[in-house]
Amino acid sequence: MNDEIGPEKIVKVYDPKSGMTGIICIDSTKLGPAKGGCRLRPDVTEDEVFRLARAMSLKCAMAGLPFGGGKSGIIANDKELDKDKKKDIVMAYGHAIKHLAPSEYVTAPDMNMAEEEMRWIVEGNGDKTCCTGKPKDMGGLPHELGSTGFGVVQATLVALEHLGKKPEDVTFAVEGFGNVGEFASKFLTEKGAKLVAASDSRGMVVEMSGLNFDRLKVVKKEKGSVIAYGTGDVKESTKILDIDCDVLITAAIKDLIKHGDEDRLKFKLIVQGSNIPMPHEMEKKLHPRVLIIPDFVANAGGVISSYVEFTGGTEEEMWKMVEEKIVTNTKIMLEGISDDKCPREVATEIARKRILG
Repeated sequence: MNDEIGPEKIVKVYDPKSGMTGIICIDSTKLGPAKGGCRLRPDVTEDEVFRLARAMSLKCAMAGLPFGGGKSGIIANDKELDKDKKKDIVMAYGHAIKHLAPSEYVTAPDMNMAEEEMRWIVEGNGDKTCCTGKPKDMGGLPHELGSTGFGVVQATLVALEHLGKKPEDVTFAVEGFGNVGEFASKFLTEKGAKLVAASDSRGMVVEMSGLNFDRLKVVKKEKGSVIAYGTGDVKESTKILDIDCDVLITAAIKDLIKHGDEDRLKFKLIVQGSNIPMPHEMEKKLHPRVLIIPDFVANAGGVISSYVEFTGGTEEEMWKMVEEKIVTNTKIMLEGISDDKCPREVATEIARKRILG
């Protein structure tokens, strides 16, 4: 686990009154305070938090931000918490990290943690700068604006250009029609690409003639799942790896693609909107048959937005910076690839050099 980058520290916190148990990994502060979201799940592990923190170290360095990398997790089941109990746990977490945040660590939304939870973290911590992704009334640029999904699409457009393809001639599937997946679908369909499959935790809807984004968004909001779309085929969410289309955007679970799945994949391009959607060794194995834009390049829109919020910037400045940085860094990365060198290897070299000097 340890190398010349980090991790600098892994901290476990517990609050007996609320029952809150949390894990914080500060991987690197060489470029600035460690930046990375807090997720709330019953199966959060120390190894998972470290892997995500390392991805944040690389992501912030690749994006050219004065942040290091960190990540945290609260071990709890969101489905078993009412609002009051969840607030108690999240506030206890905010209080428990006072010795770290914001001096060494700045947190943000992640799985089951959104802008309202950031309000509770601030209430527990006492310092507004301990997190980003806060509600607008607290000076925040909430992730609900769609900065991560917007950034994923910027990376996708650069990659399509690299492959000699136009968006209007492309079909794509989205794994995880949540915040990132929904906004990625929105921005990419606006560019003319055809959405043919979308999944969530309950299943997947497939319509090769094209799903209507606006209709899908309403169905997801009102019925709770894309499987209520009404037309097309409904399948298990894991079957998204078998869809015959040009692009897969991952936007939810880690380790979606596993060893042995190689022959299932017909995509020409995979853009990692989610963190760690496959083992890194698989990316080497699939290259150059499949062009894969790694997570810490493609989904940096959220942390770029966080930086703009952290420095008191505006929403307009955020959109501009996300586009400029992700387009520039995706192009730099793709210029360095070869048949023997995949995008992640190139991007990792760039990021490590920026961290270590």
